[in-house]
This record gives sequence, C-alpha cells and structure tokens, in this order.
Amino acid sequence: MVLYIPLIIPSSWLLDKKGLRIGVILGCAGTCLGSWLKVFSTDPDQFWLTFLGQSIVAASQIFIIGLPAPLAATWFPPDQTSSATAIGVFGNQLGIALGFVLPAIAVRDSTEDDIVGGDLFNMFLGVAIFTSILLVAVVFFFKDQPPTPSNRAQDIKQSQVEPSSYLSSIKNLMTNPSFILLLLTYGMNVGVFYAISTLLNTTVTNNFEYEGVTEDAGTIGMVIVVCGMLGSLVCGLVLDKTHFYKATTLGVYLFSFLGMILYTFTFRFGHIEIVYFTAAALGFFMTGYLPLGFEFAAEITYPENEGTSSGLLNASAQVFGIMFTLFAEWVDRASGDDRITNSCLAGILLIGTVMTTFIKSDYRRQAALNSAKNKEVSP
Repeated sequence: MVLYIPLIIPSSWLLDKKGLRIGVILGCAGTCLGSWLKVFSTDPDQFWLTFLGQSIVAASQIFIIGLPAPLAATWFPPDQTSSATAIGVFGNQLGIALGFVLPAIAVRDSTEDDIVGGDLFNMFLGVAIFTSILLVAVVFFFKDQPPTPSNRAQDIKQSQVEPSSYLSSIKNLMTNPSFILLLLTYGMNVGVFYAISTLLNTTVTNNFEYEGVTEDAGTIGMVIVVCGMLGSLVCGLVLDKTHFYKATTLGVYLFSFLGMILYTFTFRFGHIEIVYFTAAALGFFMTGYLPLGFEFAAEITYPENEGTSSGLLNASAQVFGIMFTLFAEWVDRASGDDRITNSCLAGILLIGTVMTTFIKSDYRRQAALNSAKNKEVSP
C-alpha cells in the first residue's frame, strides 16, 4: 500500500501524456518481472528476493488500478461506460478473491521446508508463466484508442484546440469543490474497507473459538470480495440505466454505513453464519462503491482526463487506508473490544455519508453529450 502513494501522480501523468497503452504495458511488465523473481526465491535464505519481487509487483499495479475509468471512457459509448468501469473493477477484485483461494489450494500445510518450497515454486512458476502470456498479448494486441471516438464526449475532448496540460488539470481538479469532497469521501470509504480487511482475522478469532476458525476468517474475506464484485457490476448497470450518479453514490454510501453497523454487532450473536451474511452485505456495498467513485469523478470533472481523477482517488484511498488501519489497530489494542473499533469505523462512514450530500450534481460530461445531440438535431 505504501508503495502506491509516491507513484500515483507520476503514473497518472504518464497515462495522460503517453496514453493508456504504455501504462498497461508497464503494469504488465512489472508484474511479470516481479513474478519471475519470486520463482527463484523459494529457498528460506532468499526472503529478500521474495520481498523485492513482491514490491515490484505491488508498485506495478499503480499503472493498472486506475485504468477502468479512462479505458471505459475511451472505448465504450455513454450507455456502457459505467458498466465497463465496473467490469474493470470486477477484474481487480477477482484477482484479490483468487489470492484468498489459490495459495491455500496450491501450498500444503506442512512443517517440511522442501514440501512448502516445492509448492511455492510451482505456484510462483504458474503465475509467472501466466503474466508472461498476458504481457505478450498486451504488447501485440492492446490498442491505445479506437480508430474513431467511441462517444461524442470523447470526440469533443479530443478535438480541443488547446488541451489542458497535466499541471493545469491537477489545478482544475484541486480547485473543484465537488471533486475535493468526493476525493475525501472516496478515501474515507475505501480506507475503512482496508482497515476492516486488515483486522478481519483478529476480529473473527477473538469472537469464535473452535477448530478451523482461521480458515473461516479467510473464507469470510473471500466472501466479502466476491460479493463486492457482484456489487460493482450491479452499481455499474444502475448508473448506465439511470445516470443518477449522486443519488446512487449517496445510497450506496448510506448502505455501507448500515452494513457496517450490522457487521459490528452480529459477532456477539455467536453464529458464524450470521457473520458471513453481514460481511457479504458489507462487501457488496463497500466494493460496489469503487466504480461509482470513478464515474462520479469523471462526470463532475469533465473534460479533465479520467486517468488523472482516478489516480487522485486512488491516492486518497491509500492515504486514508494507512491512517484508518493504524487508528483501528490502536483503538483495538487500547480498548480490547472490537465493537468499539468497528463503531469508530462506522462513525467515519456516517461522516462520509453526510459529506456526500454536499457534492453538487454537476454532470458536465452529460451536459456535453446533450449539447452535442442538440446541435446535431437542430437545423
């Protein structure tokens, strides 16, 4: 997470100046390189190489994580943009879900270094081969943009005589009150999600004592992610059908808060099945919020580059994620009661919900599309 922050602004600048293709290639190349380094790090004495490879993989993701919004805006028509963004977020969450499942399947639970090392080697090798195939496919088949603009909003933006520079784009974004509010509320929502995920294992094991509780904690984490993938798709479809960006964002934020309240107090019921249900609901709304934030930002900041606004949103998420995780861990140690910790996180979501109500529904991209349509039908 820490590696993301100093690279977010440079990566969004690169996407703005050099196009989406170079960002995708850099992200895939770094992931491929880091994956191959990990293949040769399964010996106990090579932990430093594992750490290096994982750091390269983590740093490379910054070129990928902010791509859904600009990629969708470049390649898809207006009535499919939000769904395309949601699918991009879906893909990222799918990778996280597989991260919960594959290591447990591929690596046997053993005290013998040779067995664990062999399983790790096979898993790392499979990942490295897969990322190599992806890199080759991206280099040869990924195009920066379609031959003709996919929608009128992109056509207008590309036909600007004097497109804004990256620094002026940053200035425009940081002087937009609605975007500043969205920047803060997005970071608060995703930051709380990071804190919940970090403390999940501790929270579950502190409230349940039976054999296999650790495995249940991992499965609950996977359920949160999988339900979040579904939430992303549903929210994307809702936006494409209604274009009610603020109303949808506010509604999902409110349900994230209510889901957090349920999640906080159902641990005391003594039934892990109830925790599965409330965690699923929480993941559905909190992860479903991700594409909403990207699309809402694209609407209220048009004609600024979607990659720039997405990059700033991701930076906010990482900063708040570190802050809230450290805060939650401190509260948990000081109080010894996860209800107090999660109640504090729920309070943050309530503040974010209230702040979201003050974001103006200034749908600039929709206004540009409507203006272009009116000019086309006028004599």
